[in-house]
Amino acid sequence: RDFEAWKKYDDSTYIGRSYSIVGVDTVSSETIQLEERNGEVLYIPIVQGQNDNQPVSFRLTLSEPGKIVFENADHDFPQKISYQLVSSDSIVAEISGLIDGKHRAQVFPMKRTQ
Repeated sequence: RDFEAWKKYDDSTYIGRSYSIVGVDTVSSETIQLEERNGEVLYIPIVQGQNDNQPVSFRLTLSEPGKIVFENADHDFPQKISYQLVSSDSIVAEISGLIDGKHRAQVFPMKRTQ
């Protein structure tokens, strides 16, 4: 199962962590900052074992009721990260983009646990 946990850091930044439960172990896969900087909203993940463990910024390109989308056309994969509200306690996160010229997507359904 995949999880994300978020907390407010300050008035312009949220800090998140994405992780999975494998058997009885919790395996962290990335840390995320969601922040407003110079009038832009950025989604900045650091994925263990990717991009030399350096942050990659995705700029908010769509914000409408129930859906937000962040994009970085220069990133290898994904180029798009989206969150879609399904119900008051469920969302679907999706990463997508091109790999070798073919569209790929990975979906992560999530449900509020607290």
